[in-house]
Amino acid sequence: MQAAPGAALSEPAADVPATRASRRYVLTLVAVAATVVLVDRVTKAIALDRLADGRVVVLVDPWFQLRLVFNPGAAFGFAGSYTIIISLVAIAVVTVIVRLAPRLRSVWWAVALGGILGGALGNLIDRITQDPGVFRGYVIDFLEWPGFPVFNLADAAIVGSVAIVFVLSLRNVPYDGRPLTDGERG
Repeated sequence: MQAAPGAALSEPAADVPATRASRRYVLTLVAVAATVVLVDRVTKAIALDRLADGRVVVLVDPWFQLRLVFNPGAAFGFAGSYTIIISLVAIAVVTVIVRLAPRLRSVWWAVALGGILGGALGNLIDRITQDPGVFRGYVIDFLEWPGFPVFNLADAAIVGSVAIVFVLSLRNVPYDGRPLTDGERG
């Protein structure tokens, strides 16, 4: 296939439909996000069922235990009085990742953004479905290390995925597979 007159040979045209390879990255992102949401929802349901009576289950004394907490704030209990703003930020994060997904050309970026997407959706589901109301609902947290705020698997997915994004950024790995310019390499 020939490029249009004046078009660069090394870059795909913006209006070219998604290739099989680009679909692979989107599917990776979706699979990671769906797995995070599924595992998060299942573990939260178990926590609600088994810990609702105030019971604390010590798994590794004194390092790790399960304790049910209803968190109005962001990850790890921060910003408790900004629940609606946190909900809007989560919606913005989901929107940005969904819009960015078709341009992914890196499996590691797909995994990282899928983890962030899944974690954001997992906690957003709580904010929509839990008391005291839509976009004000408490997030279900249940994992506890001594001296550290109680958290859930969605929080862990977000933090772990942000760490991957940080490493990818430090290594100048582009999310879209394009070669970096000299200015972008630093």
